[in-house]
Amino acid sequence: MRGLKLGAGLVALLAIAVPAMAETTVLNNVTVIDGTGAAPQPNSAIVMTDGKIVWVGPVSALKTPAGATVKDLSGKFVMPGIIDSHVHIGMMHDVTQDEKYETPENVQADLKQYAAYGVTSVQVLGTDKDFVLDMRNQQRKSRPSMARIFSAGQGSVIKGGYGGLVGVTNPISTPEEGRKLVDEQAAKGVDFIKLWVDDERKTIPVKMPPAVSAAIIDEAHKKNLRAVAHIFYLADAKELIREGINGFAHMVRDQPVDDELLNMMKAKNVWMVSATLSREMAYSLAIMPWLNDPFFTRGVTPGTLIALKSMDREKAVVMGPTRFPGLPYEKKVFFDMDRTLIQALENYQAMVNAGVETGMGTDSGPNGRFPGFNAHEEMQLEVAAGRSPLDAIKSATSDNARWLGDNNIGSIAAGKWADLLVLDKDPVADIHNTETIDSVYIAGNSVPTIWQTCRDRPESQCQPRPADLPDMPY
Repeated sequence: MRGLKLGAGLVALLAIAVPAMAETTVLNNVTVIDGTGAAPQPNSAIVMTDGKIVWVGPVSALKTPAGATVKDLSGKFVMPGIIDSHVHIGMMHDVTQDEKYETPENVQADLKQYAAYGVTSVQVLGTDKDFVLDMRNQQRKSRPSMARIFSAGQGSVIKGGYGGLVGVTNPISTPEEGRKLVDEQAAKGVDFIKLWVDDERKTIPVKMPPAVSAAIIDEAHKKNLRAVAHIFYLADAKELIREGINGFAHMVRDQPVDDELLNMMKAKNVWMVSATLSREMAYSLAIMPWLNDPFFTRGVTPGTLIALKSMDREKAVVMGPTRFPGLPYEKKVFFDMDRTLIQALENYQAMVNAGVETGMGTDSGPNGRFPGFNAHEEMQLEVAAGRSPLDAIKSATSDNARWLGDNNIGSIAAGKWADLLVLDKDPVADIHNTETIDSVYIAGNSVPTIWQTCRDRPESQCQPRPADLPDMPY
C-alpha cells in the first residue's frame, strides 16, 4: 500500500484544525512553564479551542487558525492553573465558622476567589453539603468559570472528637457506623473519603480509635475510593499506613519523622497530600505581616481584616487559650505554634528528600486560612523548606492532578483543559512572582483576577495593585 505524504505545514494545520464556529484563542509570545518540572520554554504559543488546549509549541511553528483571537503576551509567563488539594468552602462569615453560611452563594463566592488567585481546582476535604456535589456534577458537564471542585462529601469524625463541620458532618462511634457513612458517601458519588484522627494536642478527650479508622479505610477501598486522613502524631501516621490509608491531609508535627515512616510511605505509595505549612504559619503569628498587602487584603472581607488586626487576636496567640466562634469545644491557639511550624517544615523537607509523593494543599477556608492567598504562601514555604521554585510549581499542578487522578488538568499540553495562570514575572526565578497575576483562564474562560476583584466591597475601597510586584512584607 502506497503511503500518503503530507507537507509539514499541512500536518501542523491539521493538528490544530477546529470545527466551524469554534471559539479559539491564541496566547502568543509567552514562556511556557508546563507544570511537569521541565525547563521553561520561551518564545512559545498556546492555542485553545472551546476550553481545551489544542496546540502548544514554539512560535516559529505556530499556524494561527482562521478566526482565532490572538493575544500578544510578549514578556509574560504561563503556568498551569494552581490546584489546592486541601480546602473547605463556604463555611465562614468574616471570622465566624458555621454551617449556616454554607450556602450556594457563599460557596460560589469562595470558588470565584480561588479562581481570582489562579487556583483553578480545589479538593474539599470532608465538609461539603450535598448541593456542593451537585455543583461539581454540573461543572463536569460544562466549562466552569470558577474553581473546579473535587469533593470528599461529609467526612468521618468520631463522636465527641476533633474535626468536621458541626451540622454537616455526622459523628460516628463504631466501626459499623463508619462503614455505613462510607457507603452513604460513595452512593453520593464523592471523589475521596476523609477521616479525622486527632485530639488537638490532647486537649480533647476523644480520638478516633484504630478499629473505627481501619473499618472506614477498608470500606472506602471496597467502594474503589481512596481515603485521606487528618493527622498530627507520628504514631497515628504509622498506624494508619498499616490500616491502608492512601494519603495524609497534614504533616506530622509532634516530632521528627523517622526512616520507618518514610519507608512505609514509599512502600505503600502513601501521599503527603497537603503539608498545610501555611496553616501552621497562620497560627504562629501574633501579627500577620501581610495585613496591609493588597494581594491579601483584596481577598478578605472588611470584618476579617478588623478581627485579624485586633489586640484580642494578638493576645490569643501570645497567651494561648481562646474560643473560636462556631466550634463545640475550646480550641486553643497554642503559644508555641512557631515550633510546630518549624517541625512541619523539617518533616516536609525530609519527605521530599526521601522521595515521598507530595502534593500541595493549604487547609484554607476555616478561620485564619485564606482561600487562594494561602496557595501562593504554601509554595513559598515549600521553597523555604528546600524545594526549587520549579518543583514547588510541579507539586501544585501536575503532581496534584496525579493525586486527584484527573489526566485533563495540571499541565500544559494538547488535549488538556485550558486552566492557565498568566504572570508578568518569572516564578521559576522567584516563587513570589506567582503573585504577578496578569490573567487567569479556566476551561479557556477568562475570569477576573484578584487585581480586578475586591471581596464584599466596591473596587474603589480596595488597595490598588502595586507597581513593583511582588512587594511582599516578609
